[in-house]
Amino acid sequence: MDKDNKLEFEELLKSIIEALTESSMPEKIKGEILNELNEIRGFALDSRAPRIMIVGRRGSGKSSLINAIFNNYVAETGDVKAQTGRGSWHSYKSELGDLEILDTRGLGESDKPEEYAEEQTPIEELERAVKDKCPDVILFLSKAKEVGARIDEDIEQVKTLINIVKELHDYEIPLVGVVTQVDELTPKKEEPPFTSTVKQNNINEAVSELSRKLHNITPYEVKVIPTAAYKMFDENTKELVEETVWNIEELLNYLIEKLPNDAQLQLAKLSKIKSVQKKLARKYGKRISVLCGGVGAVPIPVADLPVITGLQTTMILIIAAISGRKINKDSIKEFIGALGVNVGIGFALRQVARQLAKLIPGAGSAISGAVAAAGTLALCESCIAYFIENQSFEEAKAKFNSELEKNKEKM
Repeated sequence: MDKDNKLEFEELLKSIIEALTESSMPEKIKGEILNELNEIRGFALDSRAPRIMIVGRRGSGKSSLINAIFNNYVAETGDVKAQTGRGSWHSYKSELGDLEILDTRGLGESDKPEEYAEEQTPIEELERAVKDKCPDVILFLSKAKEVGARIDEDIEQVKTLINIVKELHDYEIPLVGVVTQVDELTPKKEEPPFTSTVKQNNINEAVSELSRKLHNITPYEVKVIPTAAYKMFDENTKELVEETVWNIEELLNYLIEKLPNDAQLQLAKLSKIKSVQKKLARKYGKRISVLCGGVGAVPIPVADLPVITGLQTTMILIIAAISGRKINKDSIKEFIGALGVNVGIGFALRQVARQLAKLIPGAGSAISGAVAAAGTLALCESCIAYFIENQSFEEAKAKFNSELEKNKEKM
């Protein structure tokens, strides 16, 4: 978020807190909402660049993976000589977000990299860099064809790095294994999504072998994800010429789960991968729908409206931020107005709840809570359609109406 959007977002959160203070709803529900608002503040307002330590030998595909994450040319690849020198943080920037990479020259390698390194060994270089900043996650890269080769020394040094991070920052850093260049496995000519039995068996074998080795160095879960991230760019224009990319979405989704709350937003934005953005948007949509459902179930039909509407507006801002779109109060009003709910979503949902309550006497509060939750989920899908899938106002409105009807039928 830019500075102006952050100020508006902060004002919105304050207005919800003020409405909570004036509300007579139970303290338990107020506490749940306040806890969620703190999470949202960290996610959106305190958003920062993710810090990822990538370790792996020369040719393991570090730069190619970075380019695949950005879906653009941001890192130079080196086919022959070691490109990365000293163990230092490299900031890769884009208009949608930044990524900080603690790259290595390849553990266990004897050749000097093109960049000058002060220390003698890679592990010493990395220890100095880790003292500077605490990485959020370690990605251990291994070429699919070299998983069974001599990488035991590298893995032992990763164990040392895990201990260094724990000692310096008291942080149990997640470790993720990445099997790269699976497109090089037999049969080579097969294109993604690699569905043949032979290809799948070879990929699974490489994943199993790296999983076995990495599980020996940490008591925590280690996920190993197979990928292909080949991209060829024109040397002059930097435009994409050829690519073989597979399973980067799964890697990004898993990384977002493992990253700290304040590092998730930028990774989802800069990836420009819609499926990754939609998954994160639905995560917050579900959380906010639960809160709206709790508020709506309280038998105070007027006092809770600013809270419900405020939470739903917060959700709109979050989904817009995930998509990388810049919006303000006016554009939110325009979006809500385009849905045909000029007086506010919260009020409209209360009207629906009253109509349903007439059909089931005595169940007004339960129905109201269910409608508030269902309507918020419908609004979430409408926001995803408009902000992430770039659909029109009319298509977003149709999505809202169809999702609301579907959810009402479920109730």
